[in-house]
Order: sequence, then structure tokens, then C-alpha cells
Amino acid sequence: MPDKDPVIKMDDETPGSGPEQPDDRDSAAADAQVAKLASDLDDLRQTLMRRQADFDNYRKRIEKERAEDSRRATARVVESLIPIIDGFEHALAAHREAAEYESYRKGFELIYKQLIDNITRLGVERLDPLGKQFDPHLHQAMDRLETVDHQDGQILQVYQPGYLFHGRVLRPAMVRVAVHPGGASKEAAN
Repeated sequence: MPDKDPVIKMDDETPGSGPEQPDDRDSAAADAQVAKLASDLDDLRQTLMRRQADFDNYRKRIEKERAEDSRRATARVVESLIPIIDGFEHALAAHREAAEYESYRKGFELIYKQLIDNITRLGVERLDPLGKQFDPHLHQAMDRLETVDHQDGQILQVYQPGYLFHGRVLRPAMVRVAVHPGGASKEAAN
């Protein structure tokens, strides 16, 4: 009988046999479970990061749309004020020489200046292109004068100034343009 005990002990201690095999399987299963959970955690982190980035993009897009809506509303108000500015300019020009209208004129000039200052603060830029080259994106040619005394396409007279609002044309400047006599200049001006 003493011989059997050492044999049994040897069988029990032999690697890969007996009670140690379930421990290896449990260990491998636990490692697989941990790896799966780590993978799931990584997937959830990636999903969370994508959702957070999507939300940030959405928030930025909404803020940009709100800013654009505000600009469009302001542009509509400014467009409605431009004819009033034109009226002030005509009234001021009509009484330029008359001394008896001096205090009347000063009042108009003050109101006109305040109106121009306010729309400038809103982002409006006045286009007064006298002497500059004609740009069809900013100017509207109302008349043209054939001449060689001026550069071809030069603006000779401004009938009405134009206005830009944050780079967008609210009203093009209405102008008279110099054109050189000949077929090519006429085609370019048209």
C-alpha cells in the first residue's frame, strides 16, 4: 500500500491531468471574458467619443445657423434703411448753398451721421467706387461714356452708392463707366 500512495501522488502532480485542467480552463475562460469585456468597453468608449463629436458638430452648426439668421434679419432692416439714407443725402444736397437753411442742414447732417454710424456698427460697408475699376459683382452700370481720357472700365460717376453687409451686396453701386471706343470695349462693358 505504501507503493500506491506515491503513484497516486505522481499522477496528481503530473501536469495536464486531474484537478489542474479545470483550473486552466477556468483561467482561459476568465481571460477570454476579460478580453471580451475590455473590447466591449473600448467599443463603448469609441461610440461615446463619436456621439460627443456628433453633438459638438450639431451644436456648432446650430450656432452658425443662428448667427446667419441674425445676419439675414439685420440685413433686411438695413436694406429698408438705405432709401432713408438716400433721402437724407438728397435733402442735404438740395440746401447746400442756401445760408438760411444752415441750422436745418446741421440737424439733417447730425441725423444722417448717426444713421450711418449705426448701420456701420451693424457691419454695413458703404461702396463709393468713384475712380475705381468696374466690378459687376459690386457695381451696376447705368450709363457708359466712350472716352480715351480715362482708363477702360473706370467708374466716372456714382449715381447711388452701394452697400455691403458682411461681404454680401445689399445694393450694388449705380455708376457711369468709361469705355474706350471700339468693339472689344463695348462687349466687355456689356
